[in-house]
This record gives sequence, C-alpha cells and structure tokens, in this order.
Amino acid sequence: MTLKATELRKGMVLEKDNDLLLITDYSHATPGNLRAVIQVKTRSLTTGSNKAFRPAAGDQFEQAYLKKTPSQYLYQEANGDYVFNDQETYEQFMIPKDQIVDKMWMIKESELIDVTFHEENPISIELPTTVTLEITWAEMAVKGNTATNVKKEAKVETGKMIKVPLHIKEGERVVISTETGEFQKRAQD
Repeated sequence: MTLKATELRKGMVLEKDNDLLLITDYSHATPGNLRAVIQVKTRSLTTGSNKAFRPAAGDQFEQAYLKKTPSQYLYQEANGDYVFNDQETYEQFMIPKDQIVDKMWMIKESELIDVTFHEENPISIELPTTVTLEITWAEMAVKGNTATNVKKEAKVETGKMIKVPLHIKEGERVVISTETGEFQKRAQD
C-alpha cells in the first residue's frame, strides 16, 4: 500500500531501501506561511539501527504488510538461534539470536508469544507489557540499610540479573516490565 509522507503515523512499518522501518516518532509542522516540515524517526526491524529523515510532503512510501502469529518458544540452538513452533500450522522455525536476544531473557521455554512475520520470514517477537518470573538467587539484605529505593542484585529463572528491593527473597515471583526490564512489584499468586 502506497502512502504519502503526510499520511505516515507512529507505529507504521515501511519498506524502504530493502529494509523494514518502524516509525518511532512522527511530527508534521507548518510554521507560519512556510512549507510543511515533516520529521520521521525510524528503527530498522532487521538491523535495529535508528534513523531520522525529512521527507517532502509529496514523497511516496510503501507500507509493509506484517502478520502476527501466536507461537510457542521451544529452545535455543547451540549456535544461539531461537526455535519456535507456529501454533496455527505446527511448523517449527528459527529466529536468529541477533534479532531478538535483548528480549529473550524474559521468555521461558514453552511460553506462548506473538511472532511478527514479513513475507513468511519471522522478523521480531511481541512481548506482553509485563512478565512474571521467579527469583532463583538474591543478595542478602544488609541490616540497617533502609534508605528509600535501595536495590540489590537478584537472578531470575531465565538467568538474567536484575535489581530488586531489599525485601525480595529467593523463591518469590516478581513482575517485570518488558519495556524497561525493571522490577515492578511482587507477583500476587
């Protein structure tokens, strides 16, 4: 689908220069009686790099067609790539580790997530806003260290180290933001 630069919006995915670009910010300003100024900031879905450009109002862009499919995370290959199972067709597929490694520490084996496909190729995963993980190790709290917002190191069941408040102990389940990767609260089981 072809769009003019004035029809672009935040969250759209464009096909440009053999790359998929997610629009992360869009502004359209018309200062006084001057020509419109359009500023677009994007993130490449294939390389992860950020780019900004200023298209003319009449420039044409091709919107990418993306499909989201519920998939189950199965395991990680020896080379680091991740293997998933499509829940609609029951076919297995791999996603290279460099595409999604920053998100995978929040996913447990056998967990269901949405995988985004472009032309039958998996390009990214979509996580829920929060995940619940168990603390497998936590530093001991120091008595008397009661200043506000004091945090300690803890390891979650996927092996990642995070910062948690002093009252969190080994064996507890915690809610973690997938956007920031930070502790949110204790899980209510």
